[in-house]
Amino acid sequence: MCGICGFVDYKGLSGKAELIKMTSTLNHRGPDDAGGDVLNLPNFTLALGHTRLSILDLSPAGHQPMNYKHLSIVFNGEIYNFQEIKKDLRAQGHTFNSESDTEVILHAFDEWGKECVSKFIGMFAFVIYNQQTRELSMFRDRPGVKPLYYYWDGQLFLFGSELKSFHKHPGFVKQINVKAVHQYMDFGYVAAPNCIFENCKKLNPGHILTIKLDTKGIQISKYWDVKDYYKLPRLEISYEEAKTQLDKLLHSAFEYRMVADVPVGIFLSGGYDSTAVASILQSSRSNSKIKTFTIGFEMGNNEAPFAKEIAKYIGTDHNEYYCTMKEAQEIIPTLPYFYDEPFADSSAVPTILVSRFARESVTVSMSADGGDEIFAGYSIYKSYLDRLAQLNMISGALRPIAGYVSGLTAAVLPISKLNLKHKLDVIARIYKNNHNITSEKIFKEYFLLNRFVRDSLFIDPYHNQPSAYDGDFGGFRDTISKVLAIDYQMYMQNDILTKVDRATMSVSLEGREPFLDQRIIEFAAQLPTEFKYGATQKMILRDIVHNYIPKSLMARPKSGFSIPLSKWLKADLIWLIEDNFRTENIKEAGFFQVPYMQNLKNLFLANKLKDETIIWKLIQFQMWYKQWM
Repeated sequence: MCGICGFVDYKGLSGKAELIKMTSTLNHRGPDDAGGDVLNLPNFTLALGHTRLSILDLSPAGHQPMNYKHLSIVFNGEIYNFQEIKKDLRAQGHTFNSESDTEVILHAFDEWGKECVSKFIGMFAFVIYNQQTRELSMFRDRPGVKPLYYYWDGQLFLFGSELKSFHKHPGFVKQINVKAVHQYMDFGYVAAPNCIFENCKKLNPGHILTIKLDTKGIQISKYWDVKDYYKLPRLEISYEEAKTQLDKLLHSAFEYRMVADVPVGIFLSGGYDSTAVASILQSSRSNSKIKTFTIGFEMGNNEAPFAKEIAKYIGTDHNEYYCTMKEAQEIIPTLPYFYDEPFADSSAVPTILVSRFARESVTVSMSADGGDEIFAGYSIYKSYLDRLAQLNMISGALRPIAGYVSGLTAAVLPISKLNLKHKLDVIARIYKNNHNITSEKIFKEYFLLNRFVRDSLFIDPYHNQPSAYDGDFGGFRDTISKVLAIDYQMYMQNDILTKVDRATMSVSLEGREPFLDQRIIEFAAQLPTEFKYGATQKMILRDIVHNYIPKSLMARPKSGFSIPLSKWLKADLIWLIEDNFRTENIKEAGFFQVPYMQNLKNLFLANKLKDETIIWKLIQFQMWYKQWM
């Protein structure tokens, strides 16, 4: 894993010194080596910077930027099938000087052009400069495991793994995108391709950006979209055949993620997803034990005892650490620095802690993210389908009346009943606008900020930023396929993968995501929905895990990776409330109404606020503002 950054400066006002400053902000992503090239070309200056975490070919031969013929590259990630691609390239006459996957990307680009990306199985964000065509091309992996930001104001183009590198360039203008603030308050993150700053974007997963350096023309093209596979005809296959094929795919994908020249481990929670990864990999290693890591808590959801039991059964080299409340709380002030944008998933705290613990023993660790989005594991899917069924039971003639009554009731309820007000308001809007409401828009309503809150909270009028909920969902086989595709593109990418990337990279640990091998989602998307959302949620994956682990060991409710945040904020961490809800601090940021924010605070401290997540969103935004503005 690495960090990449660089710029194209048409004013010629930046050079090596600016590149070094930008690159130095990414040392935590790659502490083993750093490099940078600056080319002073006619009409512009081009710079490519890199920090290296050595995983494959630990020798100097893996140094970046790497050059081959007329091509130069900086690369963050792993191409797991690089040996197979290398074999194909050798058959075409290519020779190699290293054992790195970076060199394989360069040769593949030389041989097949941008189409080379279709051959890669991996996680990646890389930038290639083509001296012959005078083009700079940026690629991001299919699910969005690796981040890639860019900034363009017409004269300066910046790119980087993390936004913090942009702050070191004197041409970067830090103007906050008001629409992004509103989106953050809806979801707890700023969704790609949006960014918290104006003129700044995230490259969408499965996309390629090309800038023609002589004309300044920018083109963005898509090479992969998960929705395409949900729209294919479903596979004509029996359940047992599907289990057998999926088991083989899981073995292949998981084994690919073991390829490294450094020690590899697994985050083990004891849930079905991480248990699948650990049990399948350990089953083929009778002579060695895979290292597994679990963080235990004396508060919040503590999965350590379950993970320990699973590890004992499958025979891994299990490592657990019980962190103190003080250790967890000390992480919180560092969150704005590592996450760059406002980010309100509090499970970032335990994820950083388990990453720190694993880094003492390994350089690479696998997590099991994506299982819920691929195999329909979240409990919200059931509640959503139940709600949809209830709405559809009401006859068309009664809907306008029900909507009027619901809306009127919501309007007169007190602020302390915000959650109920929001639910009634959503029902009213669905009934009144039934001809414009789709199942994916109803699903979106689950996550949007309460209308009564946003009308009172924001100084500027609320702007709805388009997101994965607003795409084309024609041709889908059923409703559950739509919400799975949405969560794969929206929640998983912008929340889960962002959380894990920044947490692992904060301690120079490479995080790998074995469920996000594209072959798994491409197969699973075409399965009959009842194989996934059947007798139980995530049915086919559960049944595969039961081939390795007794069902009795897995018989417990699903739980998350959480901390007792609300309790802390009312006790040990109350200083975060007092500081970030001060009148002068709210006014300085300038986005929120002071009286309303303070009213929310008072309701929260009096235990009268039903949806308490808004408090953490506001705290994290205020902390981010102080860190970066």
